[in-house]
Formats: sequence, structure tokens, C-alpha cells
Amino acid sequence: MKTVLITGASSGIGKELAYIFAREGYHLVLVARTESALALIAKECGNKYGIQSSVFVADLALENAGKNLFDQVQARGIEVDVLVNNAGFGMHGSFVDQDVLSNTQMIQLNITTLMELTALFVKQMIKNNRGKILNIASTAAFQPIPNFAVYAGTKSFVLHFTEALHAELSSTNLSVSALCPGPTATGFEERAEMKDSKLFKSGVMSAKRVAEIGYQGLMRNKMTIVPGFKNKILAIASGMTPSRKLLVWVAGKMT
Repeated sequence: MKTVLITGASSGIGKELAYIFAREGYHLVLVARTESALALIAKECGNKYGIQSSVFVADLALENAGKNLFDQVQARGIEVDVLVNNAGFGMHGSFVDQDVLSNTQMIQLNITTLMELTALFVKQMIKNNRGKILNIASTAAFQPIPNFAVYAGTKSFVLHFTEALHAELSSTNLSVSALCPGPTATGFEERAEMKDSKLFKSGVMSAKRVAEIGYQGLMRNKMTIVPGFKNKILAIASGMTPSRKLLVWVAGKMT
């Protein structure tokens, strides 16, 4: 049986992906800050699907968190066939009013730890001549977003990094995909203080549906996965808008 490692697995898209991979016969390596939530998911998946789970409690927003997690996984002798970099968070509001430390932690989690884990596990996958990586980006990656400046910037990195790596590994048996969900019911909107924004009032997808689309796209080796017809249109439109200034203005109005 194969093994998948999922960061941010205690809730939202990460949690739903855990259930999907368990359904498909994968052993689970679940990573998040809340041990009780991970333990419950592990128990439910074990009882229902007969798979094994390993739980790692870690704050991936800390410096060197990716390397520390990798070392712990290696120490337990776990070989990872699929890596899902799902952990991340965002903050909404004027950049000048935001806490610098919180934004630094966002960059560490959304960018640095994701890159670090990818770099460490992809070497192992190349050695085994097999493997898949799913990086969770966002439709925010397709344009700059006023009052969401740092988050959108981090997700732009995730998208471009993943697409470039997908091309670099095209001659191998590895595949790398970016999942770019739009507004999704995950609890993200509450932490980002966006639950009353136009974006989250104009149609929100369920985490379960987004996770299923992400899984199917990963299995088909798709480079970029955008769930939902409206989100696909917005992603396409962002690349066709002739004026960058207009694009930024529209994105700001939506959030």
C-alpha cells in the first residue's frame, strides 16, 4: 500500500483529502497543530478503510519546520509516495495595519515550509522513480489582491513554483500539481476575517468537493487544477485582462 503525507490535515481541504486517500487505500501521515483532531481522523479512517495512520503534531509556521518534520518521518522509517502541502493561512486587511510577525509566519508556512518539504521529499521520490506532489495554491494566485496582498503573493509563488517544477519533472515518473480553489467552506474565511466579504457571499464550494476534484486532478497528472466553473472563468479572465491596473481594481472590489 502507498502512503500519503498531508499537512494541515486537521480540518478543511486537508481533512477531506485524508478521507479520500484512505478510501483509495493509502496509509496516512497526518500533520497539524491539533493532535486530538488528527487522532480522530486517524481512528475513523482506520475503522472504515482498514488503513494505518501516523500522526505528527507540528507548527509548520516555525523556522526549519519542514526539515524537522522530514527528519521525524525518516526516523520512523516511513516512505512517502504522495506529498500534499495543504497547510496555510491568510489575513485580510490593509497591509500597513497588519502585524509584521503574522505576515512573516504566513510566508514561512505558505512558501518556505512548502518549498522545503517539496525539496526534501522530491529527492526521495526521484530515487524511487515514482511519486506525486499536490501543492494547495488558490485562485488568489492569478492576480494581485488589495487588502490580501501578502496572502495572494504567497499563493502566486506556490502556483508558479509548482508549474515550473511540473515542467522540470516531465521526463520522470513523478508529477506535481497545483490545486487552486476559490472561496471554500474551510474555516479559512473566519481566520482571515472575510466571512462577510462579497467573495464569500457569492458562492462557496464545499471542502469535500474541492478535495475530490483535487485528488482526481492529481491522479491525472494535471499541472493546474481549478475547481468550479466560475473559478475557471475568473482564472482565465485574469490572464486576458489588458490592464493590470484594472485587474487589481476588480480583485480588490471582489474581496
